[in-house]
Amino acid sequence: MNVGIRKTVLALAGGVAVSMGTVGLAHAQSLTIALAAEPTAADPHYHKMTANDAFSAHVYDSLVARNAKMELVPSLATSWKNVDDLTWEFKLRPGVKFSNGQPFTSKDVLFTICRTLNNETNVSESYTDTTKRIADVKTPDDLTVIIKTIAPLPLLPAEMARSLPILWSGIAKTDKIAFTPNKGNCGVTGYPTVTDFNTGKTAIGTGPFLMKSYVKGTGIQLERNEAYWGEKPHWKTVKMVPVPSAGPRLTGLLSGDYDVIENPAARDLTRVKDSAKFDFVATPSTRLVFLQPDIGRNPSPFVKAADGKNPLQDVRVRRAMNMAIDRKAIVQRIMDGMATPAYQYMPDGMFGALPQAPEIKFDPEGAKKLLAEAGYPNGFELTLSSTNDRYVNDAQVAQAVAQYFTRVGIKTSVDAMTASIYFPKRAKREFSLPMGGWPAETGEASALFQLWVAS
Repeated sequence: MNVGIRKTVLALAGGVAVSMGTVGLAHAQSLTIALAAEPTAADPHYHKMTANDAFSAHVYDSLVARNAKMELVPSLATSWKNVDDLTWEFKLRPGVKFSNGQPFTSKDVLFTICRTLNNETNVSESYTDTTKRIADVKTPDDLTVIIKTIAPLPLLPAEMARSLPILWSGIAKTDKIAFTPNKGNCGVTGYPTVTDFNTGKTAIGTGPFLMKSYVKGTGIQLERNEAYWGEKPHWKTVKMVPVPSAGPRLTGLLSGDYDVIENPAARDLTRVKDSAKFDFVATPSTRLVFLQPDIGRNPSPFVKAADGKNPLQDVRVRRAMNMAIDRKAIVQRIMDGMATPAYQYMPDGMFGALPQAPEIKFDPEGAKKLLAEAGYPNGFELTLSSTNDRYVNDAQVAQAVAQYFTRVGIKTSVDAMTASIYFPKRAKREFSLPMGGWPAETGEASALFQLWVAS
């Protein structure tokens, strides 16, 4: 079924982090990190977004992980194999304990899968894109999980690396857990809510850190998990502080308030580079930033046209909007060259991407002609909704796009808000033109492809 939303490619940004030099941090037992975007919840199944996933990875493990080269590596599962077209077998790591001392077993994997399918407090079914395609789960022994899928799912291990932080089954009342998603709640009474995780009541994982506190808008306190099965973290305590604006993040770093900051303004990197005390790391990103025109409703809530219709449903209008955006100017003037114009839904060079995607030319006059051809020679009114603390320069990019649209006759205003407000609203389809971002987490096309195709 088509979900009724199309996406217009906008830009591709990289990731940057700045820290004190390694000498300054080598003997420290505590670390303070300034976050550009804070997690919207401590619940690892609440909302699939990078800030949330990055936080939960400190407290929880998945069956499969990725190394720095994006290669799949063992985590809570030591091996996996495709038994037949519909069946995968995962062998679990022995001797792993949760932060409360309880052993990790196959029951916890089954419980976790069931919880994603019975989670009433999640945002936009964030973690069911994989688990809803599972037909059955068997646990023949404590260290074996057999997953049967509805249809062949060759990328299941890759999806497990991004979609399934494992929970302790003891955080809910259970009798005999069985995979019965369509016939009840798998034998579980009272699945934990997002509040249970935010308060720390059920924040029990197998990861390298324990969550000591989560206070939205204030910060997160982590403590080293001394019983962690893997390599022990260097720092005994970690504090994560939300600092949405790039300027205060850098100022705090330079003054010693923070040890590490993420997403500094590209224009400030020269100051960091010239300092002997600090260093930065810039990495290519797999994230694509795009627009999502609402083509499924007529009318749409934040579109106003003289004929009373939703112009976004006309492909000529969407093409005009694409032509109206000067991607190269946004990359140079707003992103300071730390981004790449995107002309397809995949990062260049990744498996599944076109080797040489045709450039979408900046052509405002051509855009005006297409609008006139579609019946909107005088344009229409539109609101572009975006975050102001989630992606690098997100609000500035949104303002630039709005100006480009306005110049061709689409009178566009911007409604920018914090991620914690934006994403629940977007999940309820309260916008007509949201701006979003999504990474190709599996290293190929499927993660992005699933955004606009569902069945």
